[in-house]
Amino acid sequence: MPSAGLAPRRIVQLVALFTMFAAFTAQLAGALLPNVPTFVAASAVGLGLDLYLQHKQPGLLSLLGRIRFDVTVRQLLRDMLILVGLLRIDGINPLHEQSPLTIALLAFYLVHFACQAVAVLVRRSRTMPIVTRNIDTSALRLTTAPPRLLARRPGHRLLTFSVPATAGLMVTAATKDALYGGIGLGLALALSFLGTVYLGTWLLPGKRTANERAVLDWLDAWLAEYRPTVGMYFSGGTTSAYQANMWLSTLASLEGRPLIVLRERFMVQKIDATDVPIVCIPKVAHLMGLEHSTLKLLLHPANSGKTSQVLRIPSIKHAFINHGESDKLSSCNPYAKAYDEVWVAGPAARERYQLADIGVEDKDVVEVGRPQLAPIRPYAGAPTSPYTTVLYAPTWEGWTNDPGNTSVILAGENIVRELLADPKVRLLYKPHPMTGSVDPRAGRANERIQAMITEANARRSGPRPGPEAAAELARRTTELDRLTSTAFRSSADEIERMKLQGSPDTGRAAAVAEATAAWESAYWASFPEWEHQIITAARPAIYTCFNQADLLISDVSSVVSDYLTSEKPYAVANTSGLREEDFKAGFPTVRAATILEPKAKGIPALLEAVRDAEKDTLVAARAELKEHLLGPSDPPSLARFDGAAQALAVKADERRARMASRLATELPAQREVEGIEEDAEVEATGAEDSVTA
Repeated sequence: MPSAGLAPRRIVQLVALFTMFAAFTAQLAGALLPNVPTFVAASAVGLGLDLYLQHKQPGLLSLLGRIRFDVTVRQLLRDMLILVGLLRIDGINPLHEQSPLTIALLAFYLVHFACQAVAVLVRRSRTMPIVTRNIDTSALRLTTAPPRLLARRPGHRLLTFSVPATAGLMVTAATKDALYGGIGLGLALALSFLGTVYLGTWLLPGKRTANERAVLDWLDAWLAEYRPTVGMYFSGGTTSAYQANMWLSTLASLEGRPLIVLRERFMVQKIDATDVPIVCIPKVAHLMGLEHSTLKLLLHPANSGKTSQVLRIPSIKHAFINHGESDKLSSCNPYAKAYDEVWVAGPAARERYQLADIGVEDKDVVEVGRPQLAPIRPYAGAPTSPYTTVLYAPTWEGWTNDPGNTSVILAGENIVRELLADPKVRLLYKPHPMTGSVDPRAGRANERIQAMITEANARRSGPRPGPEAAAELARRTTELDRLTSTAFRSSADEIERMKLQGSPDTGRAAAVAEATAAWESAYWASFPEWEHQIITAARPAIYTCFNQADLLISDVSSVVSDYLTSEKPYAVANTSGLREEDFKAGFPTVRAATILEPKAKGIPALLEAVRDAEKDTLVAARAELKEHLLGPSDPPSLARFDGAAQALAVKADERRARMASRLATELPAQREVEGIEEDAEVEATGAEDSVTA
């Protein structure tokens, strides 16, 4: 639940803010009175609180930075109040004792800002024009990163190095002996100076990385050696990596030499385990260098603003493969006409594009199926287990505020209430991760649904798996986490990560797939078969939930299309306000579904049809709709997908051949014409000179 921890977090932040301003107030009062105990305690509390916030509340620090009350301002204010306090305390000679302390404190800040300037230079020198993964970069002589405290955390560095200075000055305030303040400031000054010198060594030739030109030349040489043929291009936000990750296994299975092209630096680490080489090229000017590579086609799982930039490369063919198909408008975006081809699962999507009339010509639509759906097990008849497993997987509210987008607001609680009323139902509730991000009502309904499920579980009882099941899940989780996470030290930057991930990770993707399957088996075995489940984490994935379910209840979304590959019974909630006939006519993916109204009164009859094969009258309709949505089962989807890739690659080769022939025939003729024109111009100039003479 996204808002579950919101109130406690805000309470902590408000308490921290109150404590911070109380400390500054007490420090000022202690300095002016003067009251040494109050002054010393407030100074120590203020510095300690700032150190705590650096680790635990970065969001609050970001807010303070936006109102120009950042860590540097706070520490300067704190030190200024310390100097005021030392001036007010009797027994400390301002001329002979405080002046050297003030000069030492100013020198400390001078070195701090010098260190910050060096840090900026180091970070710039370590920002390469590209980022790679699964590519041998040893020729670039990449080096490890400098300590994060010195290079990338100026606020934390200032506070850390201020600790001995503040401690020494507080002892001076308590004892009226300036020696302690001098020792503390000397130690702080020495730490800052030595840190600056050490950080500066990364600007020396031995640690300095290759310049931009050298890196781009290396990339051109690597592309010439690797000779990629098919690539996947992806650009997106921090939460959109799943759109690319779902295509990794398909890309790796294609004939040829695959490549993944990214645009955002952070995305390199968000791509799941794969053996495919990854190159991130943030700048458009550098991206254009792909025109001179052997890359023949790029596959696009999503549209983005930066997609238009790569479409300008004429030597590469582009196919839009999308990250899911549904009857929603977003599955027929006018942007699709910018691609050479649009690859869809089956005839339904082809018809959808033609009905949408957005400029995508039918000849450019290619049916390739959905290769990712291979792990989904087919329908094996009515459930034989004592419990009927129902997966309720509603989508989110979308950007259009259409009440028909998600069933959570108008029907979700009714659906769950009806399901929980049946003692032979096991409910799997998997809401979309963005539920409530647009409409707060969806978030509140989602919370109430989860509370209903938790309460229903409390009323149930039965045998549970033994402790060995939990131990097995813990062991599988540890193994999977070890394979899917790359352990970098905290100071590692993108260059160090490139260095560590430079060797092609051959076999890792297969190992992760095997470990994931073992984890999923252990996950389901760790729960009793009667217990309802609320699934909000990334694991288990939606496809393994499909395999557990006897029935899906969802909305108009790609979840329905994907689930239909199993040919199991499914239902779709109609919260659009349309009549059932119009709803089915407007959304082809629901034609073989049981339609649920917002009050969900049809669920008992739906469950009865799921449990009794003779009452399931939609078996043939589901099989027919599956082929209409996803295409035929033979040849397999992966074979059709690979065939489409090879055909588009041939078109790219033909285009290159035509351009080469045109250049060979047109340029010589053009040069000959230009030569004749130049001779005529020379003769004319000579004639004019003769007349003038």
